[in-house]
Amino acid sequence: MSSQPMDTNSMTLTRFVLKQQRKIPTATGDLTQLLNSLQTAVKAVSSAVRKAGIAHMYGIAGTTNVQGEEVKKLDVLSNELFINMLKSSYTTCLLVSEENADVIKVDFEKQGKYIVCFDPLDGSSNIDCLVSIGSIFSIYRKQDAGDKRASIDDVLQPGNKLVAAGYALYGSATMMVLALGRGSGVHGFMLDPAIGEFVLTDPNIKIPAKGKIYSINEGYASVWDKSVVEYVQRKKDPKYGKPYGARYVGSMVADVHRTLKYGGIFMYPATTDSPSGKLRLLYECNPMAYIITEAGGSAVDGEIPVLDIIPSSIHQRSPIFLGSRDDVNEYLQVKKELKL
Repeated sequence: MSSQPMDTNSMTLTRFVLKQQRKIPTATGDLTQLLNSLQTAVKAVSSAVRKAGIAHMYGIAGTTNVQGEEVKKLDVLSNELFINMLKSSYTTCLLVSEENADVIKVDFEKQGKYIVCFDPLDGSSNIDCLVSIGSIFSIYRKQDAGDKRASIDDVLQPGNKLVAAGYALYGSATMMVLALGRGSGVHGFMLDPAIGEFVLTDPNIKIPAKGKIYSINEGYASVWDKSVVEYVQRKKDPKYGKPYGARYVGSMVADVHRTLKYGGIFMYPATTDSPSGKLRLLYECNPMAYIITEAGGSAVDGEIPVLDIIPSSIHQRSPIFLGSRDDVNEYLQVKKELKL
């Protein structure tokens, strides 16, 4: 039996980021260093996710194992991995995590110029049933590059000020999808467990202009506004064209990744119960909107582009409609027709 020869010239994530860095004469290498720390955190989380069942990390927090060591729930463990890797990268000054009520400050002697907002384990409620989960992150630059200490104002920037954004998907394989801005596109890197490196497998991802899938939790249909009800109804009615397929995982990373690859629309609208929406702006909506937009798609809150929203608090929520440009525009057209 002949084995496949090893690729001796593979484009790893580290190599790719270094190549992008060389295109910017003023680059200091700090962002490259930061992205290296993020991919190390993702590798560690991926490893923990893969062995969670064996290691009994499902839903256990604050208990001890047979060695008397504290066993951490996967989302707690993931959060600590991200925080420790980012703090020790010497490139960050403030961190915002879905798991922490307040902004996390980096020790002054370890500070750099970047702010990272992240959800260390998105979809963690799906862990026990082995549904795909993920990590999401967005990177901002401190507004004053001088010696002034970073403040909450540095965190509360709109998504159109993002330097980079990405997510990791822990599915049938582990993949990182990254958008570095400056027209560099959106690229997917698969973790090769044989060498422990992310390898470029999906270069320059472009979302189709129109898709065939809509993705929304229809269990909340009774609390949607009329525009969402009408739009979803049209997606099922042959009178308006070939009906769309319905796909909804309930793990944002998995649903958005499928939308990015196949096109269509992902919706998490406001409801009468949650008038501000459910998903968090800084570390869920903004990074995903940035990636989808960089891939040629569109992302709105129902009124304006998500990336134009000026946040007022770190855990602010927002409705979101993202995906293929034609599909998002079609929803906005329905809303306009109904004059909502």
